Amino acid sequence: VSHQKTDWNSIHSRICHLLLPVLRPQSCFHSEKDRKQGKEQLLRNQESLIAVALSTAQGFLWAGKPMEAIPAALQALRFSSRLSGPASLQLLPIYLLLAEASTGAGHPRQAAKYLSQAQWIVLQSPDCSAALQSKLHRGLGLFSIAEGNLDQALYHLANDVYLATAEFGLNSVEVSGGYFHMANIFFHQNKMDAANSLYAEV
Repeated sequence: VSHQKTDWNSIHSRICHLLLPVLRPQSCFHSEKDRKQGKEQLLRNQESLIAVALSTAQGFLWAGKPMEAIPAALQALRFSSRLSGPASLQLLPIYLLLAEASTGAGHPRQAAKYLSQAQWIVLQSPDCSAALQSKLHRGLGLFSIAEGNLDQALYHLANDVYLATAEFGLNSVEVSGGYFHMANIFFHQNKMDAANSLYAEV
């Protein structure tokens, strides 16, 4: 019952009206034009459902409610996987969000599984952009921080900064997150010169 309540409060109350047109059996169409319009409508409904689920999960995560973020992110994963396939790069941000939420909820083994899935997708996608690879390294860096492995975290965050710089440029806002998390590590290690230099960069 508690799982059902969490699921309802997290996402189902927001997507109930979107589920029926996506899950019900498709109508029989009498013309090619109707069939094409029906497929386009189904695609729009699926994309709307994924967008609502993903933004809801992200909102819960930003609000510091990782447990509530997980059911919403799982719905986004379910429908995104159905739409674009289980190895699609479209799933990468969802796996990273699930890993972050699982870490925040105190489920490190589950977070590690989501990160492994994200890494596998990147390895299977030679055309993966530097921007997505940057996000992966940031996710791995944050997980390493949560695990207390600060050297590994610095390695991933340095890769995050490098890839974000390659994609967006040296002075882009996208690069600042990696610098910020690295600065926090140096701050906690009492390496104030390095920390202050990176905070200034941010």
